[in-house]
This record gives sequence, structure tokens and C-alpha cells, in this order.
Amino acid sequence: MDKNVSMEITPKAKAFIEKEEIYGAHNYHPLPVVLSRGEGIYVWDVDGKRYFDFLSAYSAVNQGHCHPKIVEALTSQASTLCLTSRAFYNDTLGPYEEFMHNLFGYDKLLPMNSGAEAVETALKLARRWGYDKKGIAENEAMIVGCEGNFHGRTITIVSLSTDSDSYGGFGPFTPGLIKIPYNNPDALEEVLKSHGHKIAAFLVEPIQGEAGVFVPDDGYLKKCYDLCKEYNVLFVADEVQTGIARTGKMLCCDHEGIRPDMVILGKAISGGVLPVSAVLADDDIMLNIKPGEHGSTFGGFPLACKVAMAALKVVVDEKLAEKAEQLGQFFRREMASIKSPFVEKIRGKGLLNAIVIKPHNGREAWDVCETMAEKGLIAKPTHKHIIRFAPPLIIKENELMEAIGIIKESLKSLE
Repeated sequence: MDKNVSMEITPKAKAFIEKEEIYGAHNYHPLPVVLSRGEGIYVWDVDGKRYFDFLSAYSAVNQGHCHPKIVEALTSQASTLCLTSRAFYNDTLGPYEEFMHNLFGYDKLLPMNSGAEAVETALKLARRWGYDKKGIAENEAMIVGCEGNFHGRTITIVSLSTDSDSYGGFGPFTPGLIKIPYNNPDALEEVLKSHGHKIAAFLVEPIQGEAGVFVPDDGYLKKCYDLCKEYNVLFVADEVQTGIARTGKMLCCDHEGIRPDMVILGKAISGGVLPVSAVLADDDIMLNIKPGEHGSTFGGFPLACKVAMAALKVVVDEKLAEKAEQLGQFFRREMASIKSPFVEKIRGKGLLNAIVIKPHNGREAWDVCETMAEKGLIAKPTHKHIIRFAPPLIIKENELMEAIGIIKESLKSLE
């Protein structure tokens, strides 16, 4: 067991944890809670203890655990046809693509599975557009990203990272990538002035989630978007975590009224039921890739199409974006009232929020998360000193108030 764990762990839970330690790769450091069931905003561990889920599988479960309409779509399609591959047409992909066109307004959708795959897809689309449409010389296309980003774990994506835990020991890295400070449009303008003729795209998270819910200044995204238009560079929004109503709009970019050239979606696009991701773009970008040049066996498989449509209908029908906006403001007001030596800063948008934790009495963010878990709420630190709070968007105000009480009580008990 991890020597840093101070929570009491039952023999039943310990047995499951030890199996992972023995037989699984050690590429995660989970909170020592072993979950076995979920419903709505709650999860239960193997001993039957109930918790508020305030991580939502990194915002994949915006619609709540095991939403009946999403599960029904899954089980109904699973008994009919699961996978065809793209070697053939099927009767679900076209309707799904039309559904996404009507919902988001882009000409085309390219379906993938994980968020990282969708980011890789967007990078390939951007490079191909750069060569075929912008006229960048072969093998010279460049992509600009931001320091502090988290776009996934592939070699190319970690080549763009500034987090040594992500890229350390994994080189050599993919060339053609430029890193600039986040929330700094002047830095983007500078690099566009010096390398604009070779730059195909600017890839950005509207809010940096893994960096600790780093919300940029108002107007940042719009300024960057305008600069991209000025220099004929694609503005690519990674909305894998911030999209699908999490921040109070269907897409986080909607807060600034901009329409990215490409949108990358994942996580909550399926309500946490299946790995489903997608890239949205118009024909001028999407149709540069021809048959045989990109794909995925499972990308756009029938099960995924049905689940994604059901999951997104839940978001629209239950007005989850509007709920996230209203309850997010309520959450931040309540958290701002906390007088605690641990609380250094509170930030967020919609129901994607975080507390920056200041160490106190030898206790840090991990200790706060363990204490909250003991009291019935699970969340997870990021970068050791920040706790992200992202409950399912179906949470009600009285439930949110109860959860806030647990957070307050946990901080108080550690003072």
C-alpha cells in the first residue's frame, strides 16, 4: 500500500487495490476508494458507502452515472449491431453525423474514440490543410500550443507538454511544435509574426482543466481567434473536458462568441458510457483527408453513434448548460465564504471549478481529498496543490449545498 495513504481501508477494498498493484501497470495514483456502482450524482464503494462524485470521471459523466436514457440506447443497440468497421456503411453513423451537424453547425464530423485520438486527428487535419490549402512547404508545417496544456498522452501530444511528468523519459519528440505562454495573446501574435507563413494551427484549451482549472482572462480566446484569422491560421479548440455544457455553455468557446475552425470533443459526448470522441470542421478542412489516409476500427461504430446521440439529447432536453451556469455561480459564492487557511484561491466557470490549496499544519490537497472521501465526497488533486470540483451537471441546488457542507467540514477538521 502507498505509505502516503492515511485513510482507513477495509479488507474488502484492500484486496481489490492489491490486485491492481500486483497485476496492473502503475501509471495512476488513485485515491484509495474502490467503487462498484454509480447512479446519478452518487457512487458507492465495495462496502456500500455512498459518495458525492465531484470528479465525474474528469467531466465525462456530465449527465450523471448510468443515465437511464443513455443506458437504454446502449443496451438496445448492443442487442442489434455493435461493430461493423468502416469497411462498410451502417445505419447509425449517417444519422449521428447529421445530428452533430444540426447541433454544432459544422459541415463534417470525423469520429474517433478517445480524446487523445481526436487531438491527434485534429493535428493531422491541420497539417494537411496547411499543405493543401495554405501552401506550406512539405514537412515544414508548425502547430502552436500553450504551456501548461493537457491534450493527452501520445508521443506527439506529450511533445507539446510542459509537464515533466508527461514528457520526461519519452523522447525523442515530434518536431514542428511551438509552445507559448497561456493567457497571453501577445505571445501568440509574436510567434505568428515570426513564423506565421509556416504555422498551420493554434491548439488551445478554452480552460486548462488538468492545469488546475486555469480560466484565462475574458477576451483571451477572442483575441487569439482574431489573430488566427489575420494570419490565416486554424484556431483549434480542445473542448474534450470543457465541452458538452460543463462550463455553462454547450461549448466553452461559446462564452466569447467564437466559432473555432476545429472543435475536439470527447468525454461527456457519450455520458461516460463508452469512449467516444470526434473532430468537427467544415469541408475546406475536413475534405483534405482522403480515403485510406486516416481512420479507426471503432471510430463511428454503431454502438457509439447511438449512445452519443442519446447522451447529447439528455444535455439539451435537461438544459444542463443552463444548470451548470446557475449552479456554478452558486458554488463559487458559497466557496468564497469559507474562511480557511487552506484556501488560497477559488476559480472556475460553470460547474468546472477548483480550489488552490495552501499547505497548513503539514496537510496538503491530498489530505483534504482523503478527509472529504471519509465524509462522503470524492475529488482528486491535480498538480499536488489544486483540487478540481466537477460534479455531474444534473445535481440539484440542495444536493450541491450538502456537498459544499462536506467540503467546508473537511477543511475545518484539518485546521
